[in-house]
Amino acid sequence: MTRILLVEDNESNCDMLQRRLQRLGYEVAEADNGVSGIVAAQRDAPDVILMDLNLPEMDGWEAARRLKADAMTREIPIIALTAYASDSDRAKAIEAGCDDYETKPLDLEQLLKKIRALTREAVE
Repeated sequence: MTRILLVEDNESNCDMLQRRLQRLGYEVAEADNGVSGIVAAQRDAPDVILMDLNLPEMDGWEAARRLKADAMTREIPIIALTAYASDSDRAKAIEAGCDDYETKPLDLEQLLKKIRALTREAVE
């Protein structure tokens, strides 16, 4: 079972996405800010991280940079989740260490393709 760490501070977004992913057979852990996201990634070693970029305490860009700088977590793929949709925002997320990028509102099928590609799940 693929383990996903969802780092999202909006409770309703988090709840909705977590329930949808769990129904599809994913194991989903949550963190509500960049600091707790780093701690959870180090503790749980998820298969992929879904990282909101606009977070309290530490934003997703800085959290991604720190995760990619840490030998323990640098191999965990990170998909940025954000309402920022410009090409420069995408480039900034990739530069920070995110492996892919998905804009909100999320297209679940598109997100699932990215999760599968980054975790090497068999595409259905």
